[in-house]
Amino acid sequence: MAKPKLALYWAASCGGCEIAVLDIQEKILDVASAFDIVFWPVALDFKYADIRAMADKSIDLCLFNGSIRNSENAEIARLMRAKSKTMVAFGSCALEGGIPGLANLTTKEEIWSTVYKDSPSTIVQNGGKFPQVQTAMPEGEIDIPEMWGTVKSLDQVVDVEYYVPGCPPQPEQIWAVIEHIVSGKPLPPKGAVLGAGEKTCCDECARERKEKKLKKFYRPYEIQTDPQECLLDQGIVCMGPATRSGCGALCTKANVPCRGCYGPPPNVLDQGAKMLSALSSVIDAQEPEEIERILDGIADPMGTFYRFSLAHSILRRVEK
Repeated sequence: MAKPKLALYWAASCGGCEIAVLDIQEKILDVASAFDIVFWPVALDFKYADIRAMADKSIDLCLFNGSIRNSENAEIARLMRAKSKTMVAFGSCALEGGIPGLANLTTKEEIWSTVYKDSPSTIVQNGGKFPQVQTAMPEGEIDIPEMWGTVKSLDQVVDVEYYVPGCPPQPEQIWAVIEHIVSGKPLPPKGAVLGAGEKTCCDECARERKEKKLKKFYRPYEIQTDPQECLLDQGIVCMGPATRSGCGALCTKANVPCRGCYGPPPNVLDQGAKMLSALSSVIDAQEPEEIERILDGIADPMGTFYRFSLAHSILRRVEK
């Protein structure tokens, strides 16, 4: 009996999700035993042509990580969708656009100007010229992907069956998803979030929360925190109240505030708005001027509240 076919792909992301797959350690041998791995460019020598030659829906499971940043990302997303029965947005970037999605706060033109016109290193190398989609070289003309003006999540480009959150997903959660599929058990309804909990990160956190009122917010290096007390109670902006459970509250265990990488909890439309709501209940002020002063103490609000979710939020851009 033929093994089910598995594909893994890395689009616009840091590659941490690829490493996380290997972090299941010796269980990777069980994956290799249970699946016929037909595409995993970061680890094995596969070509796009190999996938194009396969029959549609011949791949049983595709774990697609990374956001859609350029024309190549979109082309391969559509190719893998056509060839796969089950498409999984694997990790924060595929799920919500991730950190690359913060580029949507500016424009392609501004980014390119910063990198190619204003950077001393690239000015010396190429005279401040922008890359072209077609470039003449001594060996012949080459094509490079076109950078999009808007970063998108995977499901804004192709249809997706399931989502696995995390930056990266935790190894035990990855294995739980793979084990469920290998077992042959009935799969959950389309659109389900796999490898995560149904509550918030705060529900997993062992720190004691007393819901103190705050007059000031601090950055983690500015104060000596109590390792037993809730970080938010100490004035550290922690995304735990607006983040889905499932990671085991690893960041707060390491005395680092939750960054929000597991995405919003169930039934929450916008993670940033949820966090703003949580903060509004702890600010100890009534006058608009004082409220504004306290909020001004939060460095980089967009990068804090929407670090992983901007491209998929209610603030998202819709144009290409």
